[in-house]
Amino acid sequence: MKIIIAGASGTIGKQVAGSFGPEHEIIRTGSKSGDIHTDISSVESIENLFRQTGPFDALICTAGDAHFGPLTAMTDAQFRIGINSKLMGQVNLVLIGQHFINPRGSFTLTSGVLSRDPVLTGANPSAVNGAIESFVRAAAIELEQGVRINAVSPTVVEDSPGYFPYFPGHMPVTMKQVIYGYHKSVLGGITGQVIRVE
Repeated sequence: MKIIIAGASGTIGKQVAGSFGPEHEIIRTGSKSGDIHTDISSVESIENLFRQTGPFDALICTAGDAHFGPLTAMTDAQFRIGINSKLMGQVNLVLIGQHFINPRGSFTLTSGVLSRDPVLTGANPSAVNGAIESFVRAAAIELEQGVRINAVSPTVVEDSPGYFPYFPGHMPVTMKQVIYGYHKSVLGGITGQVIRVE
């Protein structure tokens, strides 16, 4: 398969790309590195990505920023970090990518545990993750030609100790568990599902 991985240089994306690499054609993309540089918060940049890749079989997105900070001091601009990047970045990869993806292809987005188990200072990622999951469920009933879409929703990962203070009481999962979530979405037959890794 020809698989596009957005966020391929990140903690999760790098490992996911490596896990698919031996048997598939991988196109790595990121804002500052990869085969094609792509800013997912820019529609023009996403359009350029697909013009360069042409038809593809699967897209995995592990990219997207969100803002952690106290709700009592949060501003519109800070809240829009998650909206413009992690939410609309992934939504636009699907809205634009649906016109390039091969029949029976798949989209795999990334949400996160905060959609259902919020933490202090996490209102922005909680809202964004919930919206991504709702979008996946709705898009699954409209995508054509057998195209599937799912979201992988991991809790904090062992390889990201810098996030541990934000997730008190959350048991970190292994990267291997997270990778299996992406394999389930891409290589399996499900659609409209949120694959929890926790």
